Amino acid sequence: QVQLAESGGGLVQAGDSLRLSCAASGRTLRFQILGWFRRAPGKEREFVGAVRWDDGTTYYADSVKGRFAISRDAEKNTVFLQMNSLKPEDTAIYYCASGLKSTISVLTARAYSSWGQGTLVAVSS
Repeated sequence: QVQLAESGGGLVQAGDSLRLSCAASGRTLRFQILGWFRRAPGKEREFVGAVRWDDGTTYYADSVKGRFAISRDAEKNTVFLQMNSLKPEDTAIYYCASGLKSTISVLTARAYSSWGQGTLVAVSS
């Protein structure tokens, strides 16, 4: 089992940038997918983006494509979510998740077996 801990959330204004971090520990990440999800107030959890740990392939939701970027630091076992041009509708609790590579789409929560506690991102207009 992989343990995950998010950090970096906060209150920002529209147009600002923020970088979230997710530190992973436990088993090797070599065969893992690391994903970011968010849950806005009163809404369902939604996929934000993901990265394959082995080759760095990234995936993004259409709503964040071009504004958000995922990267990883293999030495620190950490994945980052760089969020630029933030909008009030990006306000949510952001969760980091990990799961073994499989045939399940990385865009779905079913692909992930470990979840962090979440970090709050609030964007004011």
